[in-house]
Amino acid sequence: MHTIKFHNFEEAGKLVLQYLHHHFGFGLWMITRLDNEDWIILQAENEKYAVKPGDVFRWADSFCYHMVQGATPKIAPCSEQIELYAKAKIAKTLSIKSYIGEPLYLEDGSIFGTICAIDNEPHSEEIIKDAALVELLGSLLSSILQSELRENKQRRLRERYEVEALTDSLTGLYNRRAWDQLLEAEEGRCQRYGLPASIFSIDLNDLKQVNDQFGHDAGDQLIQRTADLLIEHMRVNDVIARIGGDEFTILCPETKAADAAVLYQRLTEMFSAADIHVAIGFAARQLTTDLHEVLIEADKKMYAHKKQAKLLNG
Repeated sequence: MHTIKFHNFEEAGKLVLQYLHHHFGFGLWMITRLDNEDWIILQAENEKYAVKPGDVFRWADSFCYHMVQGATPKIAPCSEQIELYAKAKIAKTLSIKSYIGEPLYLEDGSIFGTICAIDNEPHSEEIIKDAALVELLGSLLSSILQSELRENKQRRLRERYEVEALTDSLTGLYNRRAWDQLLEAEEGRCQRYGLPASIFSIDLNDLKQVNDQFGHDAGDQLIQRTADLLIEHMRVNDVIARIGGDEFTILCPETKAADAAVLYQRLTEMFSAADIHVAIGFAARQLTTDLHEVLIEADKKMYAHKKQAKLLNG
């Protein structure tokens, strides 16, 4: 007897999509995530459509948007007979004649996304009889997802304990090696669940002048003050590292661009009040970028800020 094995939500999702595709047919089966107005494709079992993981559609344009509200049936053998489906904008983008959908829920009862299928041909009304099967598999995936997201919180803590020894001797912050390991781990979560994340790059503008004028002890004190301020004002889940002499980085898990902009303003005000001159850049992860690219973008913005400050100060 064949044993089915999976280790996480991603692997379970692939098995479920393969099974449902084999059982029902349909040209495209997907696991999706809802993120505000975006409908993100996380996984796809596809043989008819130019749709792939990482693609983003507008949530309000989708069939799933109406399905999760209970306004339309979860299974539509001939979707053109359902007015809201027939008028949905995605039906104009993709040729859709039939549909199956089931919500995926987070622990608090909110919508994580959906498991769904579309096809460019109508299907037999017989598929409605298997509605309970789709609901069961959706419920199982939701349970696996919820358990894994709970475990992720503990996993982040374990990851940090594991790199606890990899700290900067002056500040006690994570060093470059720890930063690289934690960044890689968070990138894996972003890929699996479509989670957002943002990165800040911070550079001390005056460290060289302080070292030259007042000595390295004064420079070390400036570095320590900067680290203490970051520890005091950043959030518990944020990863703060000193990756160079005057360079600090912050990884903010599950933080969108708009939230990062608020944090940027807070950091700017904090350093201004402390009379510490810094250049700050930040960037948010997009579905088409990974966290390594986000760090590069944050660095570019930080250097642009640094250059602008030099011009303003003559």
